[in-house]
Amino acid sequence: MSANKQEERGDTLQLDERKMKILQAVIRNYLETGEPVGSRTISKYTDLNLSSATIRNEMADLEEMGYILQPHTSAGRIPSDAGYRLYVDLMMQEKEQEVQELKELLLEKEDKLDHLLKQTAKLLAVNTNYATMVSAPSIHKNKLKFLQLSRVDRNHILAVIVIEGNVIKNTMLTVEEELTDETLLKLNILLNTNLNGVAIEEINLKTISMLKQQAGIHGDIVSEVIDAVAEAIQEDEDLEIYTSGTNNIFRYPELADQERASQLINTFEEKKVLSELVQETLSEERSTGIQVYIGKEAPIQSQSMENCSIVTATYDLGEGMKGTIGIIGPKRMDYDRVVDNLKTVMRQLDSFYKKE
Repeated sequence: MSANKQEERGDTLQLDERKMKILQAVIRNYLETGEPVGSRTISKYTDLNLSSATIRNEMADLEEMGYILQPHTSAGRIPSDAGYRLYVDLMMQEKEQEVQELKELLLEKEDKLDHLLKQTAKLLAVNTNYATMVSAPSIHKNKLKFLQLSRVDRNHILAVIVIEGNVIKNTMLTVEEELTDETLLKLNILLNTNLNGVAIEEINLKTISMLKQQAGIHGDIVSEVIDAVAEAIQEDEDLEIYTSGTNNIFRYPELADQERASQLINTFEEKKVLSELVQETLSEERSTGIQVYIGKEAPIQSQSMENCSIVTATYDLGEGMKGTIGIIGPKRMDYDRVVDNLKTVMRQLDSFYKKE
């Protein structure tokens, strides 16, 4: 480790919580106003409840450490390059830790949910004596939760995009010149302030024009980030569908002849028709609650299901995460029992997810 690095590390270790809060307040205030920051401003800006004299002493220490500068006598302070570097490094560590913790939590939840949905399909098949399907949840809202830009090298920045449902997308962007820590920080603040909680269809030309104007010479980067957000939100993913009870088809003579049974079994094995059924049921405005389709009433046209009834239910895990449960059987199915089973399963899924 070089002497400079050792000195930087030593100074960092000397930054107690109070100094760190004051440094962060100086940087954030300067980024917002572009004006040197005085002790009185800091006393109003933080929750430290310190006198201006105490804050002045702390700022003098920060200046001696090289984290802030006094551009003119009697003026307030501004961040130094070392101050920006420390602020950005700590911010990136926090964001990376947040994203990593979120990924780990989601993976754990997905594993549990994957097992639960498979078991749900099996249980429904046993309880109803019909063929069953359960789709994994997909995102049906498209709001941005937050995004983070970070430098990879001189000509590349990484955009980490988190959309509703805690879906994380990483996109690499190419830049013509290296962006400073201050520039990246300002772009992060600008984009998150204006786009967090906004759906992609709400980001119109007026919004883009306003953001590009505020970004100044970095307007092109804003356009690229918005394009990346739109692509991440609209990106189609393979729909996972769990099935069970296909052999139950042979219990019913009207479905058990060789041609019809073969068509239905192929439908469950290939899952293309089932995927279309899920997409159609979820896209309907009334896609909450339980729907019953008899024969050709089904929202998709499939010869294999013309002699069937399909009962579907949409489960909603919140944050736009929805999936479909479907039970396929003869038109003379026991509708009361099927509906009761679906209601029970939906309550269980709701209870499972909200307890997590």
